[in-house]
Amino acid sequence: MTPPFRFGVMYDCRRTPDGPLSTTDVYAATVEQAALADRLGFDHVWFTEHHFCDDGYLPAFQPLAGAIAARTERIRISTDIALLPLYHPIRLAEELAVLDQLSDGRMELGIGMGYVPEEFAAFGVPLRNRVSMTEEGIQILRLAWGDGPFDFAGRRYRLEGIDVHPKPVQPGGPPLWIAAMSTAGAERAARFGTNLLPQGKPAEVVEPYRAAVAAAGDDPAERRYGIIRSFYVSDDRDRDWPMIRTAERFRMSIYNRFMASTPDDYGWTEPGGIPQHAFMGTPDACVEELVSFATTFGITDIASSGLPPGVDPDWMGANIERLASEVLPEVRRRLADAGGEGR
Repeated sequence: MTPPFRFGVMYDCRRTPDGPLSTTDVYAATVEQAALADRLGFDHVWFTEHHFCDDGYLPAFQPLAGAIAARTERIRISTDIALLPLYHPIRLAEELAVLDQLSDGRMELGIGMGYVPEEFAAFGVPLRNRVSMTEEGIQILRLAWGDGPFDFAGRRYRLEGIDVHPKPVQPGGPPLWIAAMSTAGAERAARFGTNLLPQGKPAEVVEPYRAAVAAAGDDPAERRYGIIRSFYVSDDRDRDWPMIRTAERFRMSIYNRFMASTPDDYGWTEPGGIPQHAFMGTPDACVEELVSFATTFGITDIASSGLPPGVDPDWMGANIERLASEVLPEVRRRLADAGGEGR
């Protein structure tokens, strides 16, 4: 059975150099808006992670997740993504267990291997070891969230008699997601039984994941498929789009720099990938685009930018209110009618 469609907000906590908001202002606005999203019935809040960016790109999601957990009641809290090789998995397991307790079982965790050489060099982690560190890290997280002490002997980690406390509220720990921009990443997500955060061409990511899940005897329709794509409601696109276009160009500029520095080839500029460009339109236009996007690519979870860099928090607050009242009810109804993907 296809899981219910979920829609949420994403935060990277960046600010423009000449903008009126300080970093303190950005964090405060983020917490307030996440609390608003919770009251409006949004399903989740996601954080992204990168390091050493002078625009304030969020380097540590855990403190912000804790602040939001304390201000909300039902919204789920996750990442897209946490850079798993840059954490010791035991420390991360402890932090997520505490957050799961604080939120009363509302944590999830989206993880990725990372790809920016400067980040790995700064943390003293060899970039060449990221695959094994990621895979061993997943195993250790799950062992740490299980019952009783455990031992682990791998290529990167050797642990004896570890028994993490407190345990998470959720049995087995927060649900895991793996980000994939290649077939190898998609097959890794299937092998570890996680949900998928796909980027790139469906034939190279989504289809191999579905095939591998089915080959393991599970139903790929029961998994979740999540992506960041921003939606903005406007009755006057000519008036509002230039502000969002400027913010989106600023937001995406750093990824171009990251991709230029990585040894990986993700086909970043090649056509045919799952669209992630921002969409602005009337409520009806947003409904049509969201329904078409979710059904075409099998997406169950979408996170829209909650506070793009340089955009007025009040304008964004009004935007998520309009999404909640004028867009999402119809999207959920139509997806439910189409096959159980609504809520």
